[in-house]
Amino acid sequence: MLTLLLVKWLSTALVVIGVSVAVVRLGPRLGGVLAGTPIVLGPGYFFMLGEQPGAFVAEAALGSLHAMFATLAFCLAYVLLAGRQGALAAVALAAVLWLPVAALAAVLPGGTGLALVLFIACLALAMRLMRALGLSRTAVSAPLVWADLLIRGTLAGGIVCLATVVLADIAPALSGVALSFPIGMLTIALTLHQRYGAEVARATLADTQLGMLSLVAFSAVLAATAAHLSPALSFGLALAASLGTSSALWAWQRRLHSPRHA
Repeated sequence: MLTLLLVKWLSTALVVIGVSVAVVRLGPRLGGVLAGTPIVLGPGYFFMLGEQPGAFVAEAALGSLHAMFATLAFCLAYVLLAGRQGALAAVALAAVLWLPVAALAAVLPGGTGLALVLFIACLALAMRLMRALGLSRTAVSAPLVWADLLIRGTLAGGIVCLATVVLADIAPALSGVALSFPIGMLTIALTLHQRYGAEVARATLADTQLGMLSLVAFSAVLAATAAHLSPALSFGLALAASLGTSSALWAWQRRLHSPRHA
């Protein structure tokens, strides 16, 4: 058991650290798209599929999909708060807001289809508000602070272990919600805010809201297929949907903000 926990922790930490390096190097727009990829959900559900029946995983994935409303609220709250508050206060208050929103989202009626429609509507409203703020998208060019990255990876690994081992015996929906806690976004916001300033962090989290479509695609496909397909096929389809969504968003952002297009 301890060996399995160590493997989960280390593998998740490596994924999160790798993505975090890219977020800093690519700047807010592309970094925000990449930050929305399933860097915690992916490893978490990979292990869960090997340990739990498909019906359990499907219900957990639906819980994760519902929790995306709370994560959207977290990003929105951080962007609004960080303009007036310090890094720790903005992140802490946004994280506190995540909890009641996640609890409310967990009892939403309907299945995957209704959750997708509601999320797209909420995302459109959030993005409209973000555009009205006129945030600066200054690229970051600074040395990486490896201590921050190690802390980020360690925290994300802990969330995966908690959701896939401790909560797995309680309730699948609760496990899915816990796995969706935005630890990656939280640590990205905290690190960027403290190291590079509030505006860089706010712009990245604002663009992460659009990048969350990758997380939504992953959760939705897994919720729809985990109970009916083999674990490998279900996970492969969910990952392909997620990466395909991120790739499309990446290409769209590069084209939209290329010098020729501008």
